[in-house]
Amino acid sequence: MKWSAPLSTRAAEAIPSPALVIDLAAITDNLDQMIATSGDINRLRPHCKTHKMLELSKLEVQRGITRHKAATFAEAEMVARAGATDVVLAYPVVGPNLRRAAEFRHRFPQTRLTVLADDHAAIEAMGEITSTAGITLDVLLDLNVGMDRTGIDPTLPEAFSLYERLSKTPGLTAAGLHVYDGHLHQTSVDERVAAVRDVWVKVSSFRDRLVAAGMAVPRIICGGTGTFGPWSRIEDASIELSPGTCVLHDWGYALKFPEMDYQAGAYVLSRVISRPTPTRVTLDMGHKAVSPDQALGQRVWLPEIEGGKQVLQSEEHLVVESNNRDSFRVGDVVWGIPRHVCTTVPLYPFAYVAKNGEVVDRWEISARNRQWTI
Repeated sequence: MKWSAPLSTRAAEAIPSPALVIDLAAITDNLDQMIATSGDINRLRPHCKTHKMLELSKLEVQRGITRHKAATFAEAEMVARAGATDVVLAYPVVGPNLRRAAEFRHRFPQTRLTVLADDHAAIEAMGEITSTAGITLDVLLDLNVGMDRTGIDPTLPEAFSLYERLSKTPGLTAAGLHVYDGHLHQTSVDERVAAVRDVWVKVSSFRDRLVAAGMAVPRIICGGTGTFGPWSRIEDASIELSPGTCVLHDWGYALKFPEMDYQAGAYVLSRVISRPTPTRVTLDMGHKAVSPDQALGQRVWLPEIEGGKQVLQSEEHLVVESNNRDSFRVGDVVWGIPRHVCTTVPLYPFAYVAKNGEVVDRWEISARNRQWTI
């Protein structure tokens, strides 16, 4: 994985630790590569759940990326504020969130909002809210292509009847299909490409049956970061690509998908706070500084501590066993690259932005909570 300390020693020494630092040059290069991989910027619909930063969304919009994907209303509001003209809320909208969808439509009329459905009762409730709120709502049928998390199997008769109901429900527009394949994480590119093509056979066959019955299927939003490349190889005008993590990249994707030539764009700045034994250093990089959703030793890459073994982590401490303990002094800065950056970013209220080794800005993690103003 490509990495280099985003800040000079002098600049890093001025920042309290732990801290989140964004490498502006790296994320700019990553965005350029995402655009190039998509083949057409109008096919690209990046997921903002990874970064949750208004300023980064603005950077994407400035580069011509106007279609976005979100998981929460706070994220959807964020990209709308950034100037996005089209956002898909890729999460089942139920309960009070139906009213929030209506509020979003009224608050951001310049931004097209599309939601997901995979259930008859949900579609009925969506139809009711459009009637009472005086809005229309675009809806994608969420397909289950093997992850078994949400969605309907496209080979089942019910999938057809659900899309037909979307097409016939007043106030709703059947806007296409949503295909997330987070279960596909083959390290072999050839195997991943083959798996994606198997999914496409099912999805395109289902699409063709809908079209043959007179229903429009204008777009099919496909994949995530791991399958971004394979989906980009499929030539179909309806396909949109929705990677997320690669704008910041992380250690997890670098390990699983080594062909992805993205740069580390997000770092945790930490310090040595203790050297409790002749072979141990302790960093201020606990559960509250880097996401603990992976196994101990797999939560963060510490490239400066070669051969180090992470043996203990608590809320504010990370203990590393290392034969190079004497190379580190208390107070030394140590850089970490998260295994899972998406769940590390919202641990911080803001990120320092680095360029040419200096801090040039501070970006709020605008959508770190599930509710902003809506």
